[in-house]
Amino acid sequence: MVKAETKNVVGPGFHFDVHTDLRADQKAEVLIEALPWLEEFYGQRIVVKYGGNAMVDEKLKQNFAEDMVFLRQVGLHPVVVHGGGPQISNMLKALGIKSEFKGGLRVTTPEAMDVVRMVLTGKVSRELVGLINSHGPLAVGLSGEDGGLFSAVQRRPIIDGKPTDVGLVGDVVSVDASAVEDLIAAGRIPVVSSVAPDEDDPTRVLNVNADSAAASLAAALGARKLVILTDVDGLYADWPDKNSLIGRIGVDNLRDMLPDLESGMRPKMEACVRAIDGGVEEAHIIDGRKPHSILNEIFTSQGIGTMVIPEGGMEMRSSYVGY
Repeated sequence: MVKAETKNVVGPGFHFDVHTDLRADQKAEVLIEALPWLEEFYGQRIVVKYGGNAMVDEKLKQNFAEDMVFLRQVGLHPVVVHGGGPQISNMLKALGIKSEFKGGLRVTTPEAMDVVRMVLTGKVSRELVGLINSHGPLAVGLSGEDGGLFSAVQRRPIIDGKPTDVGLVGDVVSVDASAVEDLIAAGRIPVVSSVAPDEDDPTRVLNVNADSAAASLAAALGARKLVILTDVDGLYADWPDKNSLIGRIGVDNLRDMLPDLESGMRPKMEACVRAIDGGVEEAHIIDGRKPHSILNEIFTSQGIGTMVIPEGGMEMRSSYVGY
C-alpha cells in the first residue's frame, strides 16, 4: 500500500464561509473534542458514498465539498463514490425516455445506459469536482471504467420469487484500486462514478449500485471507514419508533436483520456488511440532510448515525455513550 504524503495544496486565501453563534470558548471545546479523533484517523483512508438529498440541495452540496476538503487538510484521505438517481431520472424525463423500476432497481436499457454514463461522469462528477476544487486543486474525477478500477457482472435479481431481467445493471465483482492509489499518493481526492465494464464483455458498460461499489472499493483500499450518506437518521431496530435508532451494531447482528429490512435500506446495510467482511474497521450510515454530518460522525464522541463494527451487540442511540 502506498503511503501518501500530506500536502497543503490550497491557496493562502483558503477559508470556509462559515457563520456560527457559538462563543469563542465553545468553539475551543469543539476543537478539543475533535483532537483525539484527528490524531487517531490521521493518514487513514475514508471512503464516502455521496447520495441522497446531499446531492440535490445546493447548500448541502457545498457543505459536502467543504467536509471533503477539511478531511484532506487535517491529514485524512477521503475517496468519494457517487451515484445519481434523481439526476438520471430528471435527464431521462427531459429526453422523453420513460423510467422503469422493478423491485426498486432501475431497468437500464442501452438507451438509458447512455444517459446514465452521461449524467454520472459528465454532470454529477464534474459538479462535485468543481465544488471541491473551488477550495484548491484537490479533486480528480474518474469512473469505474477508468484504469480497470471496477469489473462487474450483469445482475438478475430475484423479484417476486423469480430471476428478473433489469437490463444493464451489474454488481462489482473485482476492484483494481491502482488508479485511486496513485491519486491518493499525489494528495488528491478521487471522485468515482458508479459505472463499470462488464466482465464478460468489456465493451459493454453496466450501471452498478454506488453503495456496493463504495464498499468494494473501501475493502480494496484498506480503508478505515466507509460512510454512506442517506436521507434518514440511521438504522432503526423497530421503525417507526424513533427511540429504536441504533447507534452501534455488530456485523453479525446486522446480518440477521437484513431479510427484514425495507428495500431502500437493505442495499446500504448490505454494503456495510460487505465492507466489514472485507476488513474495513467501521461502516457508518448517516443523515446527509444534516449540514456537515460527516464531520459530526467522525470527529465527535457521540456521532450522529449508525456505526457497524466487526464484533459486538446492538446499542440504541437513546442510550449511546459514544466510543
